Amino acid sequence: MDPADVIELARAGLVLTLTLAGPMLITSLIVGVVIGLFQALTQVQEQTLTFVPKLLAVGLVMLLSLPMIGHAMSVFMTQITDHIVAG
Repeated sequence: MDPADVIELARAGLVLTLTLAGPMLITSLIVGVVIGLFQALTQVQEQTLTFVPKLLAVGLVMLLSLPMIGHAMSVFMTQITDHIVAG
């Protein structure tokens, strides 16, 4: 395996990480902004008001994206094992 292959696998790993974490991070961002606007409009400054909805929304998105996560990780692991077998 030459350095170009190692760099390509590292790049693919980083892209995979962003692909898997992206939906959950975007969901957390959107829920945080909505709750922040709600708190600004109503002047309710409760810390748990931001934490619980984010936790529920990220959990729901994670459950919905588990098949995509499993498939993407399976494809990446197949790619890595092919490189290992090829030497």
